[in-house]
Amino acid sequence: MTQKIIIDTDPGQDDAVAILLALASPEIELLGITAVAGNVPLSLTELNARKILELAERSDIPVLAGCDAPMGRKLVTAEHVHGKSGLDGIELPEPSTPLHPGHGVDFIIDTLRREPEGSVTLVPIGPLTNIATAFRKAPDIVSRVKQLVLMGGAYFEVGNITPAAEFNIYVDPEAASLVFGSGVPLVVLPLDATHQALTSRDWVQAMADLPNRCGPAVASWTDFFERYDREKYGSAGAPLHDPCTIAWLLRPDLFSGREINVEIETSGEFTLGMTVADWWRVSGRPANALFIRDLDRDGLFALLSERIARLP
Repeated sequence: MTQKIIIDTDPGQDDAVAILLALASPEIELLGITAVAGNVPLSLTELNARKILELAERSDIPVLAGCDAPMGRKLVTAEHVHGKSGLDGIELPEPSTPLHPGHGVDFIIDTLRREPEGSVTLVPIGPLTNIATAFRKAPDIVSRVKQLVLMGGAYFEVGNITPAAEFNIYVDPEAASLVFGSGVPLVVLPLDATHQALTSRDWVQAMADLPNRCGPAVASWTDFFERYDREKYGSAGAPLHDPCTIAWLLRPDLFSGREINVEIETSGEFTLGMTVADWWRVSGRPANALFIRDLDRDGLFALLSERIARLP
């Protein structure tokens, strides 16, 4: 039985791999992609999403532009990680498929109202602005969401954009706070798990050697952002953060975590955007998320290799 999903994204090289993994997986029906401002401004994130779909010969999937700024803050971007285009590495042609008409937030609302209740999973792999705006605009849709599987936050690994905060949450902490407090069933793939999803030179070379277009594209993207992570963390490879969300949908047995309470800091001088994860359950606050801490790295990359090889 296929899982219907909407990917909300700010591509992003690892976002691109997440999208390709979804497209390569018959267990998943990708209803659409909503773009949000994050790694780069909205004009580039929606463009990159369309480029990725055309690379995979899936221009039938609609891409809609969503919010171009956080709910109450100036946009913080990450060109220092992802390059000026947000998708530096292999040069992809301009997409021939136009942006789908309408607003990404309305697409989320309309899709959740149209599809059977509890049948659609939201997969945000960027800032949570679009999701929070949809929940605020149409609170009736919250109970219709099957689950929300997001990449964001950190606890043991602390921050990657500030000492305390992970980028996706930091860009729009008010949006994250709204989503985490909404009551929607939440699965959180934080840095604690995704930093274990490290590429290797052998895996990147295997992608480069695939006789399709998508494998060499993945290798090129990984080569680009590996440089940043190797310098920052001293690691041998780069973590593929966002594909962990799709992998969790396909193979939850590759992951382990626990149901805990997670709150978002929206006013701290030094801790703005921090995910206050009550891992040890000391706060007495009720659990609102399945917070993933560990993953099977070899199993994850075996899945990625097998699926990306299926693509054009």
